[in-house]
Amino acid sequence: MQDSTVHNIQETIEYQKNSIVSKTVIDKDTGTVTLFAFDEGQNLSEHSAPHEAMVHVIDGVGEYTIGGKTHRVEAGEMIVMPADIPHSVRAPEKFKMVLIMIENIEE
Repeated sequence: MQDSTVHNIQETIEYQKNSIVSKTVIDKDTGTVTLFAFDEGQNLSEHSAPHEAMVHVIDGVGEYTIGGKTHRVEAGEMIVMPADIPHSVRAPEKFKMVLIMIENIEE
């Protein structure tokens, strides 16, 4: 999808029952942009990444536990996940998000 065509972000990824669906939009050495659609009740268990990340919820509500603190993020809101901090994601209802990860490049 790396072209200059206009896309409707809500229609670019669809929900699937009892699943988490992901679609990579940009994949570069310096970072990625990925769309996710979580069905209600789905989750990503606690993990950490060596990259800074920003999540923008575009539909529904997601719950993010970052460093032991839980945040409820609604459509139109975003949250930053610092590198190397354990985090998890839970879908109390179905929701869609955009995940932007930026590589930490040491000079």
